[in-house]
Amino acid sequence: MSETKPSNYRSFKDKDKPVEVRLSNIIAAKAVGDAIRTSLGPKGMDKMIQTGSGEVVITNDGATILKHMSVLHPAAKMLVDLSAAQDVEAGDGTTSVVVIASALLSAAEKMLAKGVHPTTIAEAFQRAAIKSSEFLAEMSTEINLSDRDSLLRAASTSLNSKIVSQYSNLLAPIAVDAVLRVIDPATATNVDLKDIRIVKKVGGTIDDTELVDGLVLAQNVIKNSGGPTRMEKAKIGLIQFQLSPPKPDMENQIVVNDYRLMDKILKEERQYLLNMCKKIKKAGCNVLLIQKSILRDAVNDLSLHFLSKLKILVVKDIERDEIEFICKSTGCKPIADIESFSEDRLGSAELVDEVQTSGARVVKITGVKHIGKTVSILCRGANSLVLEEAERSLHDALCVIRCLVKKKALIAGGGAPEIEVSQRLAECAKSLKGMEAQCFDAFANALEVIPITLSENAGLNPINIVTELRNRHALGEKTAGINVRKGTITNILEENVIQPLLVSTSAIELAAETVKMLLKIDDLVATR
Repeated sequence: MSETKPSNYRSFKDKDKPVEVRLSNIIAAKAVGDAIRTSLGPKGMDKMIQTGSGEVVITNDGATILKHMSVLHPAAKMLVDLSAAQDVEAGDGTTSVVVIASALLSAAEKMLAKGVHPTTIAEAFQRAAIKSSEFLAEMSTEINLSDRDSLLRAASTSLNSKIVSQYSNLLAPIAVDAVLRVIDPATATNVDLKDIRIVKKVGGTIDDTELVDGLVLAQNVIKNSGGPTRMEKAKIGLIQFQLSPPKPDMENQIVVNDYRLMDKILKEERQYLLNMCKKIKKAGCNVLLIQKSILRDAVNDLSLHFLSKLKILVVKDIERDEIEFICKSTGCKPIADIESFSEDRLGSAELVDEVQTSGARVVKITGVKHIGKTVSILCRGANSLVLEEAERSLHDALCVIRCLVKKKALIAGGGAPEIEVSQRLAECAKSLKGMEAQCFDAFANALEVIPITLSENAGLNPINIVTELRNRHALGEKTAGINVRKGTITNILEENVIQPLLVSTSAIELAAETVKMLLKIDDLVATR
């Protein structure tokens, strides 16, 4: 039958080159989606990444995997950027967004083969994405930030798909409390995650991770010159100048050929350092934090000796990027030269103490009068690989709570919202005409990729599971989802699998935007 049809029956036929460019873009982007698909959900696999410098990263966080992938094709790069955009916007759902985008591209590829114009598809997909967000908003339940239980359940859901999932009952409360301490739950509309500092220290296990109300420094107190390691009623000074004798410039050198002059130089040095240390003591400072210096030693043994005699606790090698957080936490101001060292630039704390926990020393500064609301999380792990992944997982959990602060609404997880939206869109398509109805249908089918992938990764039969899911949703069970642990379909809210509304809406909207951009490209021009 098909052979007798004339060859120009297609409604739209583009020139050969744009078709090829589009196909190559779609194939490249789908390849990225397929590479990352297996790491979706609680039973997802992890990726081991070896960086160019030989460092090894083990993770199943979509944004991290894609960031390390050396992607060459420009269209595939767009999916990497898409994942990064989702990371910034919501912080979680970085794998889902790429999987949805590659499913939408597959749907678009079929529509293009039927001869639908790319712009028609792109615009219909955009409208379908807006409709999806409306449907998701209707399904969601409003929450209050004082409802700690809901926040905990959302954080646990995010942590359950990570390598550190068995510690979710420890890490989830830490994430929730950290966010609640740095915001005012009644009025907050966003959270600045820079106010929450995660300090990593190898040693112990993830069980030893703790939330510290105050400041934690990974550097150690210098005690080789006999200075104190604990200071109550601390006055903290943060200096950015060096406590060592001045050196000549790079090119210059001083030649001394008389031992009396040599003695004089040494005496001057000693006097210069002593004067500096006395000025520091005079201002009432008893805890000194010294910024790392590149040009010359930040401190030398002589100045450390004077400081210990003056009973001043010293911590050196403070990194430049820690300065802002330390100032916000303790209320001290960085001091650039000795002349401006005065009492009003010092911060204060009840206690500065070096504590040893499971084989590693850290400095804890506690009892700070709250100048800026900040907290530190001391993250522990047996080795650096576990530690890095624990930090990324904690960051995702913090982002989930941030999403709930931005948009105070929760929806079910486990593939339930995608199936529900898919069915509502299919209903909506029946009221539309022509190509748009077909595009809406294609979009609805593409959304089913999330439950399909979840069931595939959990080793279940995707066809049975998704058919059963559709059936349950058609019967009006809006919260029926895939229970990965039991391998069946249950009411997912009873299993406490919930996620912020913002994660799902931003995933669908960002994926549709990227697909629209990719479909509108009809040529690839290389420039010199």
